[in-house]
Amino acid sequence: MLPPARDPERILQRLEWTVIRRLDGLLQGNYRTLFRGFGTELAELREYVLSDDVRYIDWYVTARLQTPYVRQYVEDREITAWFLLDLSPSLDFGTVTTEKRTLLADCVGVLARLLTRHGNRVGALFFAGSQERFIPAQNGRNHVLRILEDLLRQPRLARAPMTDLSFPLTTALRMIRRRSLIFLVSDFISAPGWEKPLSLLTQRHELLAVRVTDPRESELPDIGPLVLEDSETGEQLFVDTHDRAFRRRFADAAASREASLQAMLVRQGIDLLSLSTEGDLVAELMRFAQMRRERKKLPSRQNLPRGAAMAAAR
Repeated sequence: MLPPARDPERILQRLEWTVIRRLDGLLQGNYRTLFRGFGTELAELREYVLSDDVRYIDWYVTARLQTPYVRQYVEDREITAWFLLDLSPSLDFGTVTTEKRTLLADCVGVLARLLTRHGNRVGALFFAGSQERFIPAQNGRNHVLRILEDLLRQPRLARAPMTDLSFPLTTALRMIRRRSLIFLVSDFISAPGWEKPLSLLTQRHELLAVRVTDPRESELPDIGPLVLEDSETGEQLFVDTHDRAFRRRFADAAASREASLQAMLVRQGIDLLSLSTEGDLVAELMRFAQMRRERKKLPSRQNLPRGAAMAAAR
């Protein structure tokens, strides 16, 4: 039997009382601000923005107005969502109030429960090194409990090969056939070379990136000499955090990694939800929802140029 802190029923009850109830009031039931479904019935026509999927460009309207326009469709009632969950040893790190793995479990519990409460189905793919665990998509609260229980029972690896995100992305590309909403949940500390499978996956599905971080991964405190150990390879490095120049180089390297990740996701048109072990999960989800609401807001047809309105009616 799992201890209370690792009991999926208690964890889900805590999330339902402390997070999901607060989100219900703040989102006012508009959970699709966070999750956009897919459909075939035309809803609106609006000008193209940089992050839009080029497949939805209406070339007829674009040719008439000499400005790119995209079609937006009425969402289907049912969404199938998948969680690609990075459980590599680097997720066992934490220095503030919790570990990154615990924050990952809370995030999955909240998002999965928000989806299944509206009749949607969720599935999961766990990966750590070359190991994987696949849970088929189903709906209902009991299925969320199953995902959480399997997640909590996954062993913590003392050593593992360096994380390669191309592995789960390629697996998802092969196994997920129906167009779905995919959450890639990771700290994105990975070997390079995963942009191509990411691009192939985003051509078939809507993908959201959820990054789990700890503040000590981007800034070291001045606490004197210490030994840093790579949680995956075991390589150790003796450093002196009194050295201001070293702390600056450490912060610069973290900022460079951050900029590289942001640039890649922008190129692929993928939204990023960043969660920190020192942050507030509700506040971050609300910030993310507001960002998507503002960027995805659809203008009414009567506010479109006359030519666009006529073309949309055809």
